[in-house]
Amino acid sequence: MLTSFRRVLTSGTKSFMRSGAVSFATVLIMTVTLIIIGLLIFLSALLTFTLQQVKDKVDVSVYFTTSAGEGNILNLKDKLTALPQVTAVTYTSSADALTQFKDRHANDQLTLNALNELGANPLGGSLSIKATDPTEYQSIVDYVNSDTDLVQSGTSIVDHVDYAQNKIVIDRLTTAIHATEQAGLAIVIIFAIASTIIALATVRLAIYSARDEIAVMRLVGASNAYIRGPFIVAGVLAGVLSAILALLLFTPATWYAGTHLSNWLGGFDLFAYYTANFLRVGGIVLGSGILLGGFASYLAVRRYLHV
Repeated sequence: MLTSFRRVLTSGTKSFMRSGAVSFATVLIMTVTLIIIGLLIFLSALLTFTLQQVKDKVDVSVYFTTSAGEGNILNLKDKLTALPQVTAVTYTSSADALTQFKDRHANDQLTLNALNELGANPLGGSLSIKATDPTEYQSIVDYVNSDTDLVQSGTSIVDHVDYAQNKIVIDRLTTAIHATEQAGLAIVIIFAIASTIIALATVRLAIYSARDEIAVMRLVGASNAYIRGPFIVAGVLAGVLSAILALLLFTPATWYAGTHLSNWLGGFDLFAYYTANFLRVGGIVLGSGILLGGFASYLAVRRYLHV
């Protein structure tokens, strides 16, 4: 069995080499397909990184009216801190809010003069709330809106809750990620079909070129697996070579992106990601190449080689 396996491997390698230009075309289109698969992996990682960056910066801010007592605000802070979906609550007093406002408009003398004309602090206190997961923010907002302790003399001491705009950003980014993944998958499928068609043509030509050899093997009683094996080996070999070529091309490409485009990518170092996840990316690309080449060759053998 081991001897037969070696002969099949040797015959398959020779068959791949004999095909010449057709084998080169197969490797080329499969390499493009595997590069697209790799790019889809990188794009997914970049979008996930970007989404996480946005999530880390997103919070819910509850702004109170100037008539809200500090005790009421701190009472709500304690309630929110006790919620399991809340990781942190930061209190900013009205005095601190005024100081921050003046610092932000230090170069805007007109605004500062208008503020001095008021003679009183027009800013109320606020709470900044961080959740364990962005999906929990809506429940936190609902909790704040349903707290009856925040209603005094029929009027809520909550001026407004800053959440809707952040929710829109997260929802849009999440939608963009899903749309990109679906578009990338569609492109991969298109190129996979093209690779399969070319592989079918390659195997068909190889079968035609080896028709005399196949006839002799039939006469001497060679098994179907022994006759078909070399063609499948040739397809797998094309997939392996395509995967190696794609991975080799990824190295300088990701290095360049990581060195020159890191700031443009929001701090995402593509080369660092590639090196840290090389086994995962390489495994997916190599596995896809072997599966694509082997499956296409198997279909071609089933269709064109009747033994």
